[in-house]
Order: sequence, then structure tokens, then C-alpha cells
Amino acid sequence: MIEYFDSIGVEQPFIRLSIFAFFSFIIGVVIRYAFFKTLFVLNKKDDRELIRILEHRFRGSVFLFIPMLIMHNLIPNFELSNNLSEWLLLITESLIIASFTIVAVRLVYFLQDVLNRKYNVTQTDNLKQRQVITQVIFIRKIVIFLIVMIGLSLFLLQFDGVRKYGATFLTSAGVAGIIIGLAAQKTIGNLLAGIQIAFTQPIKIGDAVFVEKEWGWIEEINLTYVVVKIWDQRRLVLPITYFTEQTFQNWTRNSADIIGSVFLFTDYTVPIDALRKEFESILATTDLWNKNAQVLQVTDCTEKTMQIRLLMSAKDSPTAWDLRCLIREKMLVFIQQNYPDALPKTRLEMHQLGDDKD
Repeated sequence: MIEYFDSIGVEQPFIRLSIFAFFSFIIGVVIRYAFFKTLFVLNKKDDRELIRILEHRFRGSVFLFIPMLIMHNLIPNFELSNNLSEWLLLITESLIIASFTIVAVRLVYFLQDVLNRKYNVTQTDNLKQRQVITQVIFIRKIVIFLIVMIGLSLFLLQFDGVRKYGATFLTSAGVAGIIIGLAAQKTIGNLLAGIQIAFTQPIKIGDAVFVEKEWGWIEEINLTYVVVKIWDQRRLVLPITYFTEQTFQNWTRNSADIIGSVFLFTDYTVPIDALRKEFESILATTDLWNKNAQVLQVTDCTEKTMQIRLLMSAKDSPTAWDLRCLIREKMLVFIQQNYPDALPKTRLEMHQLGDDKD
């Protein structure tokens, strides 16, 4: 390499280094292009979707570790001062570590994309898919955290000022661990709660829950907190330990199917059989009902009204909400049009008293 620069008349070490860095970068780009092109050629058309996902995850990446590896191995051959060579070697080592860390993180995201493609949560019966995706997301966050921590540790260990205190750090690790554990016990508790939730799964991504007097869906499960998407587009953020320590309702724990109820209060004169036939007729004409359950019962009687409960099933909680609203509206209209006298009323009877006699 040095002889080649001498033959073309390039004598300045910095100019030689700059030219070599440029060509090393070009080599990295060419190797990246050849790598993905080879994968496309070797795989059949039906299998290329995974290659596209991999290429998408590495979009913008030039595999920086390739030119840096070349530079790191050949820098000692350039006529540079010892101090400058050491600094350049340190920089290339740092960039190699950073590049490998980024590649590892992107590979983890690629594996998650592959599993997301295999376990499609958009289908109706998606209980198993949501269980797997919940575990995958949590494991992905743990793995990325470990990768970043390892990369950061390797980066810091390059510096003598960090390495020479390593023995001291190891000696005091026990005391430091106790202090950190006491100071960060809530954070550690949240992390352990997250691991528990990922594998025991009292909640999963996409579960419909009723929590803090609000109902919505589990949108995110992070290392220390959970985001619940409320039905009106608000977001409820709760510590992850809430779901291991507090009581809450999970409407889709084992299945997305749910039964909704509507209560009507009518006068005693309303014909129950007519209401039941109308209720069944409404359900038969709507796609919101999944045909699993339909019940009309008189559940209570007071001195003024009769309580009628209508039960119906739907494929999930949002659909059940829409079905309940539809049934409530249609049944009220039916009673108003056909049995207006059967609406709740208060009776008052007045009797005329005769004249008082002395």
C-alpha cells in the first residue's frame, strides 16, 4: 500500500490516510450492496419478503465496521507519529464497537419483524398471537438494553483512565450494589414486574381492560410502565407494578368475545313476549352480534317499574359497545311507537271525600 502511494507521487501521510479512508468507505458500501443483492438472487421470489424486511431495517446503514476494520489494520503502516496513530486506532476501535452495537440492535428489530409477520394480531381470533407478541416486545427491550450496556462498557474499557480503576470498582461492587439496590428498588421492582407480566401475562398487547374507572386497550408494555389507550383517544400511563398489585378487569383475558347488557325500566303492562320477539329480530339483522348469546329476562320488580335485562354477545368490547347502544335505541323506539303507555309512570289516585258532619 505504501509503495503504491509512492509510485503515484502521494507523499503526505494525511493525504494518503484520507484517500485510503475514502476507498475503505466505498468498499463498505459495495460490500453492503453485494450482500443484499446476493441474498435476493439466492432466495426464491416467495421467500424474498424477509430479505426486504432485513434491507428495510438496515436502510441508511453502510456497515461502518467494514471500512473501520480495514483502517484499523492498516493505520500502523502509515508514517504517522505514535501519539496520532494511537488516537486514530482508538477512534476506529470506538467506531467498530458502535457499528457492531447498531447492527446487533437492528438485527433484534428484524427478528421482531419476522415474528410480527408470523403472528398476525389483526385477525379476529388473535389471543395466541397477542400472547407471543407481548413476550417478544418485552424480550426485545431487555435484549436491546443489554446490547447497549455491553457496547457502552466495551467503549469505556478502551480508555486507560477507566481500566485502571477496574479493580477498585470490582472491590466495591458489593457495597455499591446494596446502595444502588436501595436507591432504585422501585425501578428494580418495576423491571421484575415487567418480567412477570411478560411470561404470566395478566395483560397482553391489545387487551381490553377496565382500570381506574376507565376502559380501553393495552397499547404499550414498557420496562417500567404500561400505556392504556382510552376509548376517547386519551392515554392512561400506569406503573407496571399496578397490574401485579392492584385489581383490574381484563375483558379479553382468555378470549376477545364479550357479553354486553342493556337494562330497560318499563311499566308492568308491557308485553314481555313482544319485547323478546323484537329483541331477537333486531339481533338477527345486525352484523354486530356474533350469534353466541341472546337473553331477555325480567331481573327485578319495584313498586313503580319492572327491570328487564337484555344480554347479547359480540366478538370484542368495541363491537359490544356499539351493539348495546343499537339495542337500547331500537328497543326504546319500539316501546314508544307500540306501547307508549308502558313507559315508566307514577300513579296517583285521588278520592273525593264527603262533607264532614258535625
